[in-house]
Amino acid sequence: MEYLDLLKKSSVVHLMFAITFFMSGVAINSLQGILYLGLRPFSKYYYRKINYYLCYSFYSQLVFMAEWWATSDLIIYIDKKDFDKYYGKEHGYLLMNHSYEIDWLMGWIFCDRIKILGNCKAYAKKSIQYVPTLGWAWKFAESVFLERSWEKDKQMIGRQISELGDYPDPMWLLLYAEGTRFTPQKQEACQKFAKSKGLPLLKHHLTPRTKGFTASIPHLRGKVDAIYDIQLAFNPKATVKPTMTNLLRGEKVEAHLYIKRIPISEIPEDAEAASTWLHQKYHEKDQLAESFMETGDFFATSGVPRTDVFKLERRNYSLINTLCWAVVVLVPMLHYLITLFISGSTIAFSLGVGIIVLFYILMKKTIGMSEISRGSSYGAATSTEKVQESNEIKKEI
Repeated sequence: MEYLDLLKKSSVVHLMFAITFFMSGVAINSLQGILYLGLRPFSKYYYRKINYYLCYSFYSQLVFMAEWWATSDLIIYIDKKDFDKYYGKEHGYLLMNHSYEIDWLMGWIFCDRIKILGNCKAYAKKSIQYVPTLGWAWKFAESVFLERSWEKDKQMIGRQISELGDYPDPMWLLLYAEGTRFTPQKQEACQKFAKSKGLPLLKHHLTPRTKGFTASIPHLRGKVDAIYDIQLAFNPKATVKPTMTNLLRGEKVEAHLYIKRIPISEIPEDAEAASTWLHQKYHEKDQLAESFMETGDFFATSGVPRTDVFKLERRNYSLINTLCWAVVVLVPMLHYLITLFISGSTIAFSLGVGIIVLFYILMKKTIGMSEISRGSSYGAATSTEKVQESNEIKKEI
């Protein structure tokens, strides 16, 4: 057991993870590109069918890291009748809190267990589509990329959501309505704005930006059946913090995931009323978070009705997929690197070192993308930035 713990914390093993992930990503991106140009113009149906498995093969390597390598798990709070009838069987539009570095990955674990991981989409900044491997995969998977220019984004949202609604298999689209990850500094900026506008003051969330939500709803009607309100939390007293670095080091975390299915017919058709509905929903989410932080129970003080609690079994596919990619990638790559190092050539040796350094940098950059400290400057500390971000909030809410 002690040896296994040392292995999980080994930088060499972490580097092997990175090599496997990025090299498999390049291979998957190449196949996606060929299919995008060669198949999609003739059949979106078959393109999306095949792309589901390509995306799954890529995404599930991160799921493997969380649930097999780090042995992390989820405790699910869902109405069991709804779960059996709807989950994984219909298109869904997700509203999720953005409070942790790995909230999205915990969502991916859940999606894997209900067999829709390959069809997970998200709203993302346009710049992300240019990030090697993961950003390219999202681009080929038709995620919704936004430019932070409302006139352009409004058209993009309508066009892409209409496209996603035609997917042949169940598809989930994630919206982080807060716009960026929660930090105390960003919370302060949001609370000042909310107070000036008479909006609910949130303690554990940022004031939601409603324009993307209200612009999406008309295009969802008739194609997407329900909104899934998701509240994720970790025990604040846990010794292991929910970060990508800790998962990579094999340290276990346990996530608590509350999900409520809301038929889209319950969302007001009027944009202003829909905006008010979203603010009220985030007030409820804040009460759930407050109850959990204080008592370890979503329902103790939130006023939200108690629901069923259960766990879902891990599936073996993420384990098998990752092991297969490790063999396909690492065997030739390690052989090539060893050949370079023992060649006796200074140039070859330097090339080998350069390859290792490249993958190390890619690994650190990818982890850095999820770190809270690397989030947007929404609510930044300096007075100039606060004014700029306050103006941005006003434009987007």
